[in-house]
Amino acid sequence: MAADMPVLDVRDPLAVGVVDAIRSGDVVTLRRLLTEHPGLAAAQLGDHDGGMTRTLLHVVTDWPGRFPNGPATVAALVQAGADVDARFTGPHTETPLHWAASCDDVDVLDVLLDAGARIDADGAVIGGGTPLDDAIAFAQWRAAQRLVERGARTTLWHSAALGLLDRLEGHLTAGPTRDEIDNAFWGACHGGRLQAAQMLLDHGAALDAIPTWENMTPLDAATRSGASDVIAWLRSRGARTAAGS
Repeated sequence: MAADMPVLDVRDPLAVGVVDAIRSGDVVTLRRLLTEHPGLAAAQLGDHDGGMTRTLLHVVTDWPGRFPNGPATVAALVQAGADVDARFTGPHTETPLHWAASCDDVDVLDVLLDAGARIDADGAVIGGGTPLDDAIAFAQWRAAQRLVERGARTTLWHSAALGLLDRLEGHLTAGPTRDEIDNAFWGACHGGRLQAAQMLLDHGAALDAIPTWENMTPLDAATRSGASDVIAWLRSRGARTAAGS
């Protein structure tokens, strides 16, 4: 097989075999296939109508993630020539790091970063943003924290959702817009970060503001996250759900 391998249909026996090896954690079979088929590590897997493609690194970071021997699988693929920043093609352009962040796969996330993956790559399903955007939006808190530890850039929204109070104070000092404050307040409630939510309400956040991306008030977001202390505090301040209760 040539090194400039074209898109490989997911129904092709080779594609089926390599995907099975990845998902089962069979690194021995994976390495054999990579040796027998030069270029396979960098191949794109496409659906039958050609609408979307992904790489083998996307396979190992796909939902629900944390496949057996995930770190060793990533290492084998990278050693064989996989591009750690390759893009999914379809309605968004996420890298494997986005996908690892979206399923809280911290071990694989670390291996990708160690291999040179761009920590702040754009293309997330959430607003075209970074892996950190995906991790926070999907409440993958271990991955979000690790990305921050590894140097991910944080915004007002990130700092609120993760309860990074020192960073949050700095962002507020910079003079964010009312919409930015409202969105960050929603994020703090989504993340169950009581002190961050209190700080943002003191800075003028709207108690029941509904963001553009989801028909949920901050109280709804806190309820979905099971953040009992935030729920109690919001209720004490008169917060309402989107349904008006």
